[in-house]
Amino acid sequence: MPGMGSSLRAAALLAFVVLSILVSLLISSVQQFGARVSHSSGAAALAVHERESALMYQLNERRKEILPLLLPRDAADAGQPGRGRSPEPTSEYNLWNEIAHGSRRARMDEMDCDSLVDMQAVEVLGSGYTKLVVKVNLADGRPVALKLVNEQGIDMGKCVEDFQDPQGCRQLVSYKLQKEIVLLQRLQHPNVIKLKGHCAGGQQGETGRVSVILEQGDPLQMIQLLQSPWEDRFRVCLDLVRLLHFLSRSPLGSVALLDFQPRQFVTVGGELKLTDLDDASAEETACQSHADCTLQFPNRNFSLPCSACGVCEGLSEKRNIYNAYRYFFTYLLPHQAPPGLTHLVDHIMNSTGELKADINQTLEAFEHILLLYKSGLHVDNLPASIISDYTVTQGTGTSGNVDYRCWPSHSQQGCVLSVHSAREAAHICNSHSQCNSFTLTGQRTWTGRLLASFRSGFSQLVPDGTSEVYVKKSKASETPAA
Repeated sequence: MPGMGSSLRAAALLAFVVLSILVSLLISSVQQFGARVSHSSGAAALAVHERESALMYQLNERRKEILPLLLPRDAADAGQPGRGRSPEPTSEYNLWNEIAHGSRRARMDEMDCDSLVDMQAVEVLGSGYTKLVVKVNLADGRPVALKLVNEQGIDMGKCVEDFQDPQGCRQLVSYKLQKEIVLLQRLQHPNVIKLKGHCAGGQQGETGRVSVILEQGDPLQMIQLLQSPWEDRFRVCLDLVRLLHFLSRSPLGSVALLDFQPRQFVTVGGELKLTDLDDASAEETACQSHADCTLQFPNRNFSLPCSACGVCEGLSEKRNIYNAYRYFFTYLLPHQAPPGLTHLVDHIMNSTGELKADINQTLEAFEHILLLYKSGLHVDNLPASIISDYTVTQGTGTSGNVDYRCWPSHSQQGCVLSVHSAREAAHICNSHSQCNSFTLTGQRTWTGRLLASFRSGFSQLVPDGTSEVYVKKSKASETPAA
C-alpha cells in the first residue's frame, strides 16, 4: 500500500531527527559538565595555592620578627624602619639553630629534650589563646613549668580554619614560643623567670613541637596579696619597679610590656618574676609630630614629645610605669602603709599616676622607702621609755598561749607582725586593747625585720634560746616563772 509506506518513511525520518537532537543535547550536556568539573577543580587548586601562599607569608613575617632579637642591638637597629634594610628571613631550620646557639652562648642550655624523658605532668597552671603551661616533675623529681602550643587554643583553631594545615599552623603558632625563648635569653634579670632550657622535639618530619622549660613559680594571686602584710605587698611593687628599670635600658633597648596584667607574673620564693614575654616589644614608635605620641588608657590619655630623630621619647617606659600604677600600686601600696612612710607612699602614687616621674626617679623613691623601713628610721620618733612598761625575759618562749587575731598578720592563727625593734613592738602592743605580752622570735622577714607574736596571755614560760618575752608590768606579777 503506497500510503502506508509513505507514513512509515515519515515516522522513521521523525524518529531519526528526534534521536539526533537528543544525542546533540546529551553531548552538549556532557561537554558543559566537563567544563564545570574542570573549572571547579581549577578553582579548588587555586584556593589551596592561595592558602599555602598566605600561610607561608605569615611564617616569613614571624621569622622576620624574631631575627632582629637574635642580633646585637646595633645590628638589629639596621633592620628597623628608616634605619636600613630589614634582615632577610631565614629558613625554619636555620632560625631554630640561631635560637639554640643563642642559648648555648648564654649558658642556659642545662635542659633539652632528653630532660623531658619520663617526666610526669602534675597540673595545668594556665592556658591562653596560644600557649598551655603545665607543671611537670622531671625524672629526677625536680619540678619545672613547661610551656607548649595550646592545640585547643583560639590561635590554633583560627589558623586551621583559615589555612586547613594543622602542621603548618602548629609551626606558625610555635613562633610565639620561639620568640619567648629568645627574649628570655636576652633579658636575664632576677625579676624575669629563669629559662632552664628548651626542646624542639616531635615525630619524624613534624615541625612546631616546641617546649619551653622554665623554673616553676606560683601564679600571682591578687586577692591573696590584698590580704597580706604591707611589707609583702611593697615587695611585689618594688620588684616590679626594679624590673621596669631594667627593661627601660635592656640589651634590646627600651622594652614595653604590651600585655601588662597580673597574670603575666609569678612569684618564686616570694620574689616577683615576669613569666610571659611573647607580647614584649622593643620597637620604638615612629612619629612626625607630637600628636603622634599619645598614650591612651581607658580613663586617661598622656601626650609625649616627638624627638628630632622621629621617635616618641620614653613612650615604652611611660606605658610600663602607668600600667604598674593602675594594676599594682593602686591596690597594693597605700593600704596599711606604716604611718611614718605614708607621705612617701602618697608621693609615689601621685607621681606615677600623673606620669610626672621617670623610672629612675620612681626606683629611687622606692629604694628610699626600703632603706627607711629596714633601718627603722621611720619609727625614730617613738619614745625610748615606751619599753620600760614591760618586763623582758630572754632565752624563753611561751606555752598555753591565749592568742588574738589582727590584720594583716603573717599568721592566720594569731597576731604576728614584723617590727624593727622591741620598742616598735611595744608601741604596737600598746595600740591593741587585747595585747598583754609579745615575743620576739629569731625569725626575720625578707627585709631583715623581726617577727613579733602578740597575745593576750599565756600559761607559762619555757626555755627557748632564740626568743625573748616581753610582758606588761601590770601583768608580770601574774606570770608563772619558767
